[in-house]
Amino acid sequence: MSQPLGGVRVLDLTHMLSGPYGSMILADLGAETIKVEPLAGEGTRKLLATDPNNSLDGMGAYYITLNRNKKSVAVDLKTEEGLALFKDLVVNVDVVISNFGAGVPERLGIDYDSLSAVNPRIITCTVSGFGSDGPGSRRPAFDQVAQAMGGGMSITGSDSEHKVRAGIPIGDLGGGMFGVMGILAALYEREGSGQGQHVDISMLDCQISMLNYMATMHFLSGEDPYPIGNSHFVHVPYDTFACSDGSIVIAVITDNFWHNLKQVISCPEFDNGKYDTQPGRWEDREIINAKLNQLLAVNSCAHWLALFEAKRIPCAPVNSLSQALADIQVLHRNMVIDLKHPNGNSTKGPGNPIKLSRSSDQVFTAAPTLGQHTDEIMTQLLNLSVEQIEQMKVQGIIK
Repeated sequence: MSQPLGGVRVLDLTHMLSGPYGSMILADLGAETIKVEPLAGEGTRKLLATDPNNSLDGMGAYYITLNRNKKSVAVDLKTEEGLALFKDLVVNVDVVISNFGAGVPERLGIDYDSLSAVNPRIITCTVSGFGSDGPGSRRPAFDQVAQAMGGGMSITGSDSEHKVRAGIPIGDLGGGMFGVMGILAALYEREGSGQGQHVDISMLDCQISMLNYMATMHFLSGEDPYPIGNSHFVHVPYDTFACSDGSIVIAVITDNFWHNLKQVISCPEFDNGKYDTQPGRWEDREIINAKLNQLLAVNSCAHWLALFEAKRIPCAPVNSLSQALADIQVLHRNMVIDLKHPNGNSTKGPGNPIKLSRSSDQVFTAAPTLGQHTDEIMTQLLNLSVEQIEQMKVQGIIK
């Protein structure tokens, strides 16, 4: 069985999280992804690498997860010879992805204009905090900066005084995901035009995009929404509720779900005809939620979930990571995989969520050691001899 991006070749200049996550997705989908690193290795190699609880044989959780299915070539791009070597590689690839700050690709001579001069079909993608242009483009940014500026933090938390970022780094991850979408769109467009182009991804743009209908609501009402915890601004009951051994969520978004809920929970107060439609439930939402918390607390999460699921009421346990990663549906979907180390040992990590019916042969190779594939790539793509490769190593151009 083939992989959907088989035949696509990527040079990966990324570091930290946003860029590596995007190139990881491309690699998972079968693109030959060649990680081009400085001779000392990119910085993510060192994150948690010596933490006894979060590393495997000198590879930290960041690196071993984000760099599966990739190859590593170590080249000093700050040397004239190294930059020339990189451009020789560009002739033989389809995509160059990076997450340098605005202006850095131009300074290094690896921007789209420079690279398209040697390969007009090249597609470049840069994931940065604020994009390549505009008054704020040169500002440094990491995940929390994007989350804060993008407005999402202002509606996350229990109340207006306690605004919090999302627990997962959606600023970084969003940039990587939209980067993949842009690259795939550019690859498709190239099939007709024969020309490459630049994909300019701003993490802030991505956060604004994900505000979605809430942004439109703001323009319609002129109001700024505020944090409301796990409740909803329309639906009731729609919240987190405490059981005897943990918490569950209930999401009653139609009147039919409410009637089914009443069949599960015998509560005279809920027989009020006012509650048969959403406006009445919304008006007395605090009463309804308080009563549900009182009633659900007498039994376990499993007890209530079984009853609610039998009535097809939207509900779920509030899982810890260990519970989520052991869920039978998650395991069935191959969303927990072996993450290998080059020495043969392995740990586990998240799988690839993109499932295709015909071309989805999923293979997960080990994150590479620094420069592990330098000789292979220089020989196969550039036809360099062993003597030429060794000479460049001695000169400190490659490793």
